[in-house]
Amino acid sequence: MTLQTSRTHAERGSAPSMQPPLTPNADIQERNCSVGRTIDVIGDGWSFMILRECYFGVRRFEQFKEILGLPRTTLADRLRTLTTKGLLRQVLYSERPPRFEYQLTRLGIDLYPVMMALMSFGDKWLAGRRRKPLQLIHHNCGQPCSAIVICSKCRAEIHPNNVSYRDGPGAGTSVIHTKRKSRRSADPTALEHRRPSSVARALQVIGDRWSFMIIREAFFRVRRFDHLQNNLGIAPNILIDRLNRLVDNGVFRKVLYQSGPNRYEYRFTDKGRDLFGSMLAMLRWGDKWLSDGAPPLILTHNDCGKDFEPTVACDQCREALNAHSMRFTMNYRDPKPSE
Repeated sequence: MTLQTSRTHAERGSAPSMQPPLTPNADIQERNCSVGRTIDVIGDGWSFMILRECYFGVRRFEQFKEILGLPRTTLADRLRTLTTKGLLRQVLYSERPPRFEYQLTRLGIDLYPVMMALMSFGDKWLAGRRRKPLQLIHHNCGQPCSAIVICSKCRAEIHPNNVSYRDGPGAGTSVIHTKRKSRRSADPTALEHRRPSSVARALQVIGDRWSFMIIREAFFRVRRFDHLQNNLGIAPNILIDRLNRLVDNGVFRKVLYQSGPNRYEYRFTDKGRDLFGSMLAMLRWGDKWLSDGAPPLILTHNDCGKDFEPTVACDQCREALNAHSMRFTMNYRDPKPSE
């Protein structure tokens, strides 16, 4: 997932192979990708927000409902999915009547760096004139910090044009269901119902599976409508909607490549290119937990020439960030949930 391909693809003069045109009821072969697997597990923006609240110490159904303002059925559905997929576990805290709280598992705790990468993007591009909601403080070095993505070998910050890739042991394609759907909040601003959040602001821009997957394809240098449709197996109306949203939100810019009829490529803006770190953080989580030890891609840091694992780190000391090494100060009033 990069703007530069390895020799495997560069020698063919193309990005990874395109899929043949879709035919009715045809099985769609989707590129094996740890980003896609991660998005399939996490789900939509509401699932991200539930996990965010877990990092703030929220555990109980009514607390989630009070802070997030979700309908009960929607909240129950997302909690059930996150539990089924192993990110949360139910723990009994009252026997009469039986009541449960939701605690993070190891998988859920290990998603913390993904949240940090999304928060860093939101702080940089979406705060406007507002103060960023949280100031992170890295316990290990004691410094106020931001999250950056670095090379695990040389500790230098990673950028899209200094990374190349080649097929890993899990490369290839798998059949996906053509009827798979992604859910989108009807009101994206509701993600900040009671707690200002740079993660929520980032998800308002890229907050559903199709948007994530279109951005992933763009990092593979897939830029044209028909190529995106064939690679993703996405309905044309949904693709048009997501591309328009990403253009309106400043992630892509349209570049004319053919006249009569006019046809456009969708190329990253500086803002869109800065999502690379968040995508790499998702890729790393998916490689660790969802690839059975066979990652689809091997990443190489061109600056040091070594294969690496993307690491979300403190921009001050370059040590890896995790949920146990961080504290924060709030630049807003904490919406304490009732018990």
